[in-house]
Amino acid sequence: MTKRDHQPTARVQVYFENPKVEMALRREARAAKLPLSRAAERAIARGLQKRPNADPEDRLLSLDRSLRDHMRATARDMAIVQELLVEFARAFFARLPDSPADDDPLLRASVDVRIEKMLDAAAFRLASAGSRGAAAQPTRAPMAATEPRSFQAAE
Repeated sequence: MTKRDHQPTARVQVYFENPKVEMALRREARAAKLPLSRAAERAIARGLQKRPNADPEDRLLSLDRSLRDHMRATARDMAIVQELLVEFARAFFARLPDSPADDDPLLRASVDVRIEKMLDAAAFRLASAGSRGAAAQPTRAPMAATEPRSFQAAE
């Protein structure tokens, strides 16, 4: 092997600001029966292997980051929506008087049908908006005839 084929060993000097890191590295070197510099090299190599390529132009990495950010934001938004729904239900039920008609099986069935229609209409709007693009205006599903019972009667 000639002198040109042999690459010089890179030398790096490291100053530890955190004594716990230094002690952990020394323990690892003792346990593996390696010189401190070899243990540091292995620790650095392990750390670099765990991280994907840190190239900011890496499209897959940027996609992963944006997906992670989107998932965090979506989880936050869903928690806000849940809290708002619970607060709305609390206020709604606090102001809605109970009546004997609430136990009527026909009324309960009617309410269940109306809820199913509302959920179907929402699913239709979401599905049709997704298939037509973001600029699509959701269409209104035909609503059932208005209920003869009114909140004014409860006043």
